[in-house]
Amino acid sequence: MVLEFAASPKTKPPAKMSTPSPFLYSILILIVSFLCQASAIQLNGARYLGNFWSSSRTLSLRAPKYQYETKYFQQKLDHFSFADLPSFSQRYLINTQHWEGPSRSAPIFLYCGNEGDIEWFAANTGFVWEIAPRFGAMVIFPEHRYYGESMPYGSKEEAYKNATSLSYLTAEQALADYAVLITELKRNLSAQACPVVLFGGSYGGMLAAWMRLKYPHISIGALASSAPVLQFEDLVPPETFYSIVSDGFRRESMSCFNTIKESWDVINKVGQINGGLAQLTKTFHICRELESVDSLSNWLESAYSYLAMVNYPYSTDFLMPLPGSPIKEVCRKIDSLPDGASVLQCIFEGISIYYNYTGKVDCFDLNDDPHGMSGWDWQACTEMIMPMASNRTTSMFPEFYYDPKSNEEQCLKDFHVKPRPTWITTEFGGHAFKSALKAFGSNIIFSNGLLDPWSGGSVLEDVSETIVALTTKKGAHHLDLRAATAEDPDWLLDQRSSEIKLIRGWLDEHYDKKKAISAYR
Repeated sequence: MVLEFAASPKTKPPAKMSTPSPFLYSILILIVSFLCQASAIQLNGARYLGNFWSSSRTLSLRAPKYQYETKYFQQKLDHFSFADLPSFSQRYLINTQHWEGPSRSAPIFLYCGNEGDIEWFAANTGFVWEIAPRFGAMVIFPEHRYYGESMPYGSKEEAYKNATSLSYLTAEQALADYAVLITELKRNLSAQACPVVLFGGSYGGMLAAWMRLKYPHISIGALASSAPVLQFEDLVPPETFYSIVSDGFRRESMSCFNTIKESWDVINKVGQINGGLAQLTKTFHICRELESVDSLSNWLESAYSYLAMVNYPYSTDFLMPLPGSPIKEVCRKIDSLPDGASVLQCIFEGISIYYNYTGKVDCFDLNDDPHGMSGWDWQACTEMIMPMASNRTTSMFPEFYYDPKSNEEQCLKDFHVKPRPTWITTEFGGHAFKSALKAFGSNIIFSNGLLDPWSGGSVLEDVSETIVALTTKKGAHHLDLRAATAEDPDWLLDQRSSEIKLIRGWLDEHYDKKKAISAYR
């Protein structure tokens, strides 16, 4: 998950899991999404199967081509009451091409959909598609409610109308959706004996880990990549996220780090003079004149945070079309400007690596949301409360402190709802996390790249023999879940090999137990 940024995670500065979505929570990604520009889709009609609607679809990408059918399942709006509420149509993507079927109890790989269009996540999770054939596995990508096409009340406008219509947008309801869907699908296919392995990255990784803990009878294990399950309350210092982002730039260039750090005061000073906002609008090629300095600052903060998240060793199109090691390229651009170049010009040239690497964008729309992740703002104001702060001494960002009162006031203003900052740790745990998981959990992989700012809120040490942490010093945001490339470094190949070995172990253990029970009978 891409987690977003929002006033509390997604939190006070960035804009989308950020909650920078985790999280500043206003998504500031400003270019046409990868799927919009790189995919070609064929639709073949639709058929109705009980609760399941399906339409055959082939997704063609510049990267590997993944084939799947698009289907729809009628879900309850509220799994936890008996009120007579309308159902909604949940989209899911399914591929059975390599599945060896129920007669062999072949596995099912289920990716827990994140806060966005499920096709975007499917296109960027090549690892699951690539290992499915060797396991003879079915692949399923269910979409998270209130995102993509999975809209309650028939449309996004109705679903996002107010706090009442949005009240069913929670992690608990989403997990129940996945549990009901896979249970019904297995029953429909006579595949009740087929084991399920969960996958997820970012917020999806959090969901995968939580689903393994909340519904242990549904799956035999979960790979939770870049999942900041500890980014709540005071489980990690609130400065952690921005400190890791800052370290990424400091490692590349101290002068680049200092230029970015200096730029915030310059931007504020220019914004306060007569005609200053117009000047900033022109300097940064913003489409509409800025109404405040904050919107520009948030836009820049989001870019720096996302750059740290996707600081991959090779070029990608995940959030934006970017070169390999993009932070290095940003700092190279900032440092290469001639003497006499203004701080603002340096920042604009550097940030253009993120927002306009292709050179095709004439101006920037600060309100663009190409991946459909705006629902995260609601989640960041209700239960996904991830405290964030920035320390002026160690961070390149402006100093700010997590202020729960201010966050509550903003959420009341935006959604007429009060945040519940302790709910996630109550529902899924967090305090005494290790001892609880050691006693009650099993078969979870927490994988992280330490360049990823979300790694600071994840599990970085083994909890037990079956709840393990796989970390890489040079990895970024759920890099292990991306498709294999010829440019993959050895440490990434080793990480994926370890994951495959662990998943194979879960399945072998599951089948051995089944055989033992069968023999005993």
